[in-house]
Formats: sequence, structure tokens, C-alpha cells
Amino acid sequence: MSMAVAASSMHALAMNTDHPAADFSDTPWWLSLIKAVLLFVILLLNTLLVIWFERRVIGRMQQRPGPNRAGPFGLLQTLADGVKLALKEDVTPKNADKLMFIAAPIIAGAMAFVAFAIIPLSGSVWMFGHHTPLQLTDTPVAVLLVLAVAGVGVYGIVLAGWSSGSTYPLLGGLRSSAQVISYEIAMGLALVAVFLYAGSMSTSQIVLAQKGIWYCIPAFFSFIVYIITMVGETNRLPFDLAEGEGELTGGFHTEYSSLKFAMFFLGEYVNMFTVSALATTLFLGGWQAPPGIAAIGGGMFNGGWWGLLWFFIKLWLFMFFFVWLRGSLPRVRYDQFMRLGWKVLIPTTLVWVVAVAFIRAAQLGFLGDSKAWGGIPRATLIVIAVIAVIVLAIAWVWDTKQARKDNEVTAPPDEVNPFAGGHPVPPLPGQRLVEPVPAIAAAPAARSSVDNHSEEPRG
Repeated sequence: MSMAVAASSMHALAMNTDHPAADFSDTPWWLSLIKAVLLFVILLLNTLLVIWFERRVIGRMQQRPGPNRAGPFGLLQTLADGVKLALKEDVTPKNADKLMFIAAPIIAGAMAFVAFAIIPLSGSVWMFGHHTPLQLTDTPVAVLLVLAVAGVGVYGIVLAGWSSGSTYPLLGGLRSSAQVISYEIAMGLALVAVFLYAGSMSTSQIVLAQKGIWYCIPAFFSFIVYIITMVGETNRLPFDLAEGEGELTGGFHTEYSSLKFAMFFLGEYVNMFTVSALATTLFLGGWQAPPGIAAIGGGMFNGGWWGLLWFFIKLWLFMFFFVWLRGSLPRVRYDQFMRLGWKVLIPTTLVWVVAVAFIRAAQLGFLGDSKAWGGIPRATLIVIAVIAVIVLAIAWVWDTKQARKDNEVTAPPDEVNPFAGGHPVPPLPGQRLVEPVPAIAAAPAARSSVDNHSEEPRG
């Protein structure tokens, strides 16, 4: 009986979430074109604003003024920089593959805009005589479209490094593409928990499924992993390892100038908006108002054009997070960064996905339909308790190994040669220095040693 109830509930869930919730039936093609243009303009204006915002915030954090000359409060400084960048000489290296050299920034810049097309900025609104969602498009697998577009964007990085015909851009392109691909795996795994809770990959369905509770609470671990991976995806500090000044200069775009470099610069900032908008949509309820405000007046502030306000407030909180990280943390080493992705994030996220799958199965009645106190399924409590015990056991084993490693302190040697490593090293307390043998005295000793070895009988 319980299996039949669970099967019927799963069937009802599938029937409700197979198709996007956004209704585009009253949206003519010209209105979709207008929305596409408006989306492009909004992203451009927000990019200009966030560059100014980043300079001002970091300037305040570092006790310096930031831009304050071009326009009121320096608001036109980014526009002036863009005009200056467009008027610079456009140089193409002699050994470059010219076709790929031009195509790379176009791919990197265009893919950043395409991914934003499936983000719902609000619910249905009245626009030019039609009821239309504030969303360009939606599909049953919309989130997978974002991941696919991000994968295509890697080609822009690889082609930029290879087509420049220079060593350092090639190394920067390889390093950056390895970084992006590695963290895309952890990002995709982090989103699986959201799919399990929402029962859909459609962004509009995921937003509506968060009416009761935002997924940043039940899928808190996925939220944390996504925040880490979105910083790695966008090559931002402390993960901007494609631009190591000490070894790669500017990274994969070292040989680019003028508008081609501006396309990479624009793509980086638009990607920041894209990953922040995706985090807002999947974990923070999208365009829905915060729970307290959403209950006012029967939801009068939780729809229509009000959704645009809540969406951009959440979006800019993530943008402030990006700026805060850049002004606070130093760049990590590349090996540390890759170790974090492959040895920590990916394995732990796989375990988390399995745990969430068991929790959802228990909630839907696949593991029994008996209820505990508060109406919570007993199987859900058992699964959560088992997961908690496993996590505590792993943490205990890890702490034990770390404590044992800390206690294994190797005693320093009694004698130390200060010139053994090529540099003079002072002795530790209790150590004796081994006096170096002068080169003049060492030469006869070495020669006599060789003579003694040559006089030894052979066979």
C-alpha cells in the first residue's frame, strides 16, 4: 500500500513538473525580441555599474578614494575606460592564427550572454498589451543549458591561448580551462540536490517550488559548494589563477588589446552576473520576496514587477560577495586549488547527493509511510540520523589522524651544515654547526681519495 501511495505521489509530481511553469502563449515574437534587447542592455549597464562599484568598495576597504573624477562620484569612470579601450591600437601577433584569434573573444563574450536567457527575472507581467513572463525562454532542462553554455565558453579560453602563438598565453589557456572544467563538475553535482527537491530542471518550476522554503536551507551543503565553484568558474580572486603575474603575466589574453580584450573583460563580469543569477534562482527563491514580506497583503509584493526588485537585491548581494573576496583574500596556489576541487569538493558532493536522494526517498514514502512526532516520516528521521552518525565518524577519524600527525614532531639533527642547501642557514637552539672545509684544503683530500680508490685491486 505504501509503495502504491509513493508511486502515485511521484506520478503526480512528475505531471506537475514535466513542463516549465512560465507561460509564453501570449508572447509574440516581437515581444521576445524586445525582451532580448532589454536583457542585453540591462547586463551591459550592470557591468558598467559593478566595475565602478568594485573600485569604490575595494577603495573604501583599503582606505583610498577610488574613482571620483569622471562624473558624479566617479560614475562615468567605467564608461571613460571603455572608450579609451576601444580607441587603443588593435594588435595581432605575427605568429597568431588570425581566424581563431578573432573568434576566441567572440565565443567567450557571447556565451556569457546566452546563459542568462533562461533566468526568470520575475513572474508574469503586463507588457505592451500582453501577459508575458519576465524571462526570455525556459525549457524542461534549462539548468543543463547553462552548464552546456559554460562548457562551450571554455573553447574561447583554449582558443585564445593557442591562437596567440605565444608560450605564456598557451600555458594560461591550459591552466584556466583545466580550472573551469574541474569546477564545472563540482558545480553540476551541487545542483543535483536542487533537482531532487524541486523535481524539475526548469528554472521557473524551481522558483515556484521554493514558495515554502528556499533551497539554501535544506540543500545547504550544495549552496556552499556552489558558492565556491562559482568563484572558481569566473576566475575571480582568490581563484584568478589564469592571471599569475609572476609566471603567466596576463594569462590566456596576454596578446589581446583594444576591443578584443574588452570582450574577455566583459565576458568575465557578465559571467559573474550569470552564476549569481543562477544561485539566486536555485537557492534563494529567485524573484520571490523574503518570507515575511511575501505574506503581506496576501502576496501583493510577491509578484509582477515587484519580483524584479527582489531578484536584483539578491543578485547584488552575490556581487558584493565577489568584491568582498577580492579585497580580502590572497591568491591561492594552483595545486591547492585543484586539490580542493578534485579531492574535497567532488567526493563530498557525490556523498551529499546520495544522502539527499535517500532523504527525498524517505520523504516521498519509498522507505515506509509511518509517521513520527510532528508528522515527520519516521524513515526521514532514520536516514538523517544515519547520515549524522557517518559524518561524525568521518570527522572523528580525520581529527584523530590530524592529532597523530601533529604529535609526530621530528627532532632536529644535532649537527647542521649551514651551506648544505646553497644558502647560509642559522642553527636551531641546541644544534652544532658543521664547519665548512675550505676549497683549497678540500682539493688535495679529494684527489688522494680518488688515488686510493684507483689503487684498490679489482676482481
